[in-house]
This record gives sequence, structure tokens and C-alpha cells, in this order.
Amino acid sequence: MTVRIERPLSPHLQTYRWTLTMALSIVHRITGVALYFGTLLLAWWLIAAASGPAAYGNVQAFTSSFIGRLIVFGYTWALLHHLLSGLRHFCWDLGYGFKATEREALTWGALIGGIALTVLLWIAAYAVGGGR
Repeated sequence: MTVRIERPLSPHLQTYRWTLTMALSIVHRITGVALYFGTLLLAWWLIAAASGPAAYGNVQAFTSSFIGRLIVFGYTWALLHHLLSGLRHFCWDLGYGFKATEREALTWGALIGGIALTVLLWIAAYAVGGGR
């Protein structure tokens, strides 16, 4: 007969109450993966620009479509959110921002800042580019 030893269970996600900090930590990882694929799109654009007008026209046709603009908008948000979230992690690496109020402020700053900067960047790009 085998005797079962009672051991404490390891905490699992169901044990914890979800917080915005936890959610944005996961979003930070997801945006990192999204940046990988978005950078492939950027590389396609640069290679096409170096290849000539026909190749560049194909990329421009894609990025000018609704789906293309949606992807580029998402890439812009992922880039800016990942940047701000990375700065949040950098603050933590320096030993700052661990109090509950500071942690929440940094988290909300990364979330709202990423969205706001994305919208402002696109507004500026449309203003400078004339809506092209």
C-alpha cells in the first residue's frame, strides 16, 4: 500500500484575483510577439522600396487597404504599448514603483499612454500626409 503524502498545492491563476497589472504583463508578452510579425511587414516594405516601383506599389496597395491599415494601426499600438510597458518594467528593475498606488499608476499610464500616443501619431501622420 502506497501512503499519499499531503503536500501544499502550488498557487494557480484561479487562486489569485486578477489585477490590471497581471493582465498588462500578459499583454506585454503578446505585443512582443505581435512586434515580431509586424517587423516582418516592415521588412517587406523596406525590401519592396529597394526593389523598385512595382514591388513598392504592391506593398502600398496592401497597406492602403482597410485590412492593411488595421494591421499597421495594431502594429503602431503594439510598438507604443510595448515601449511604455517596457519603461514600466525598467522602473521596477530600478526598484521604484512597487507601492500599490505607484504600481497602478504605472500600469494605467502604460495602458492609456499606448492608446493615446497611437491615436496622436496617426492623427499627426494623416495631417502631414494629407490622408494618404
